Amino acid sequence: MDRTFPAGAVLSVAGICGYLTGVVVAYPGRAFSLTAIMVGITLAAIGDRREADG
Repeated sequence: MDRTFPAGAVLSVAGICGYLTGVVVAYPGRAFSLTAIMVGITLAAIGDRREADG
């Protein structure tokens, strides 16, 4: 089982939740939520590739 796509999806959702929380309440490290979103989208994109075996 390829774990890259699910990890990316979870990281993206966690980053979005962290961003939305950071809009309401200032907390230390809230800038890392944007990094989590970017890394999560990247992992989800590369994990979604299908095997091209012929």
